[in-house]
Amino acid sequence: MQPRHFTRLLDLTSDELRGLLRRAIELKQQRDPDYQPMKGKVLAMIFEKSSTRTRISFEAGMAQFGGSAMFLSPRDTQLGRGEPLEDSARVISSMVDCIMLRTHEHDTVLTFAQHSRVPVINGLTDLQHPCQLLADMQTYFELRGDIAGKTVAWIGDGNNMCHSYIDAARQFGFTLHIACPADYRPLADIVASAGDCVVFFDSPELAAFGADLVVTDVWASMGQEDEQKKREIAFQDYQINARVMAQAQPDALFMHCLPAHRGEEVTCDVIDGPQSVIFQEAENRLHAQKALLEFLICR
Repeated sequence: MQPRHFTRLLDLTSDELRGLLRRAIELKQQRDPDYQPMKGKVLAMIFEKSSTRTRISFEAGMAQFGGSAMFLSPRDTQLGRGEPLEDSARVISSMVDCIMLRTHEHDTVLTFAQHSRVPVINGLTDLQHPCQLLADMQTYFELRGDIAGKTVAWIGDGNNMCHSYIDAARQFGFTLHIACPADYRPLADIVASAGDCVVFFDSPELAAFGADLVVTDVWASMGQEDEQKKREIAFQDYQINARVMAQAQPDALFMHCLPAHRGEEVTCDVIDGPQSVIFQEAENRLHAQKALLEFLICR
């Protein structure tokens, strides 16, 4: 049987994604220490980018399922010495049951998936962050029910998170309002593939009007630190604050994948306020990824 991979949300059907969310919620509620479907299973975690939530959630998830996870960095493997990705994928996948990569180039994940005999998971690339979207959607489903037909406002950089929100709009059936500077829009081909699921606005207030969920991310992502000052100028009018949140629905939620820069992309009163669900969102990385691991490995 060919392995299933999770390189972006579009790798699974809408029904499969909703099934994953239901399962994640079940796993969170049950917390059964005797349920160990990963006993004897090993997850290889390849990190070219540092991480808090990704590493802890995958490692803890495998441990809770009775399996194990090994941390691999370029310094620890031949990947850092120029071994072809194809060779690394074949070798690593012959010894483990699943591979998770957190890396820069999206093609790295796609190459691993093409040459791996086990499932490959995108833990983050510069293009996509699908695991975070599973956690975000689980959080919304837990607190507000199905997101189909709702409106989500993305305010800020058209980055990997924005790309995954565009995919999520397609898969879960919501409308995505985007407000970002013209020079920092998401990739045109990803936007075009979403059709009328995506609508652009000239200001955060207009994008947030009537929204059920408001989301942002840091202005300068990992690897863009040298652009910080330039981006602070470009994004100064794209901060989520009380004025922006007032345009959304009264019961709208605020999400941020973290880490956050309070006072930059979001004000303290919003991110630490009653509409913010950032810590439930962060915890749900664990439960959503346990459901994902179960789906991919235990098929």
